[in-house]
Amino acid sequence: MKFKFFLTMIFYSLLRRRMRMAVALLAVAVGATIISGMVTVYREVPQQLGREFRAYGANLLILPAGDSAAFDQSHIESVSKILANHELVGIAPFLYERLEINKQPILSGGTDFDELQKVSPYWQIDGEFPKSGKREILLGKDLSEKFSPIDPKSIIGKNVSVSAGEGSAMRNYKVVGIVSTGGREEEFAFLDLAELQSIVEKPNQIGLAQVSVVADQNSLTQIENEIRNSDSAIIPQSIQQIARSEFSVLGKLQALVLLVTLIVLLLTLICVTTTMMAVVTERRKEIGLKKALGAANQNIVSDFLGEGCLLGAFGGLLGSGLGYLFAQSVSLQVFNRGIDFSISIAILSIVLSIIVTGVASMIPVRIATSVDPAIVLRGE
Repeated sequence: MKFKFFLTMIFYSLLRRRMRMAVALLAVAVGATIISGMVTVYREVPQQLGREFRAYGANLLILPAGDSAAFDQSHIESVSKILANHELVGIAPFLYERLEINKQPILSGGTDFDELQKVSPYWQIDGEFPKSGKREILLGKDLSEKFSPIDPKSIIGKNVSVSAGEGSAMRNYKVVGIVSTGGREEEFAFLDLAELQSIVEKPNQIGLAQVSVVADQNSLTQIENEIRNSDSAIIPQSIQQIARSEFSVLGKLQALVLLVTLIVLLLTLICVTTTMMAVVTERRKEIGLKKALGAANQNIVSDFLGEGCLLGAFGGLLGSGLGYLFAQSVSLQVFNRGIDFSISIAILSIVLSIIVTGVASMIPVRIATSVDPAIVLRGE
């Protein structure tokens, strides 16, 4: 009963000062919105950016162990099982061999083009990728210029002769596309993995596999260890250039989000403190009268802290909802992907708002308890 009366008294006390409390509530709500939104972004940024970085290629290589130049394709299945609990983008197997194309020695690669498009979406193709089971070939940009200097694109649709070397059977392959990557791939020719394995008579053999998986640094290290311990025929190796760039960007973004959140908390603290000090100044006579009627400092403290905490709860509740909308908008605009509402972040925003308003009320409360009723009631 006493607690209900206490809440009713605090609630109507806030209503009597609507303008001042509306300003304080707005400050708390804005602070809670930024906190809720930023914490959500802080939590989601690693996963969302991790997915975006996968557009720049694989972050893990699977290589043959020891002095072997290749390993059996079946080992990729064990890697897939280990990655079953992670967000796997794709695994692209490769076998590199030197072939004779139009009687010229060309370094060529065989791969699974469906998986390649998942792992390396940055490959730009004039034409199309070769289809599985068909005698089709993809030429690098530099290689196409070598075969057709005047108009490199004119070679698309034409046939080229492919063999494993002197004394081997010649096969005709249709050029279906030209690849541009800005890297060494532009000097290579690419065909379906099974076709290359057949030409060089290495069934089910691959030289490496490129893996693209959404994982932070710790998870990627854990994946490496699991693969290394589970299969002695292969060696996992993270691509340090991509991994380090990814983790560096993620770390800086998270630090920025954290800094902005702390600044917003500080500004909210200052705004609420200023508002509560003005309220205490307005209510000096009321405070003096209460003390003259026998109210202890503990009662004065509980009144103001109660008002501050109730203000924080309302502001935090409003801000947590607006913060989710803010984070959702950022995610859709930047990453083109929605996010789920987090109850834990909403609770955190409300609790932080209550703590901030509680701390902000400490200075005004100290001023309130120092009011001398005799002086105040005399009008001094």
